[in-house]
Amino acid sequence: MIQKVEVKGLAEFSRALKKIDADLPKGLRIAMNGAAEHLITATRPQIPRRSGNAAASLKAKSTRTAVRIGVGGRTAPYYPWLDFGGKVGRKKATVRTFIKEGRYLYPTLRRDRDAFQKIMEAALVGVAEGAGMDVT
Repeated sequence: MIQKVEVKGLAEFSRALKKIDADLPKGLRIAMNGAAEHLITATRPQIPRRSGNAAASLKAKSTRTAVRIGVGGRTAPYYPWLDFGGKVGRKKATVRTFIKEGRYLYPTLRRDRDAFQKIMEAALVGVAEGAGMDVT
């Protein structure tokens, strides 16, 4: 399940920043990572812990026009099963009820969407003001 929060005009904003200075679009990536970190921080306490690897596996990954949260990886390859459920094991003996919407990350985004958007907006305004643009 992929849930998007889109910022209309972000690509155009990035191109405008690049025209001013080639290094300015890097600020967009940093700003979006900050918004993603808010979501990660809100999600981590909800994730069950044995070793803490599943919670620690949440990482912000962004470009200047998109941000994603990576989960699992080599340290916690079981994270999708933990969040969404399903069957695992040699004979699929370990069963966790499948929940299409997930248990942790996506519900947190739905619950904190307004705060996420405010953080993103403030970060983008900060990038614009840092570039010397007049933001009203």
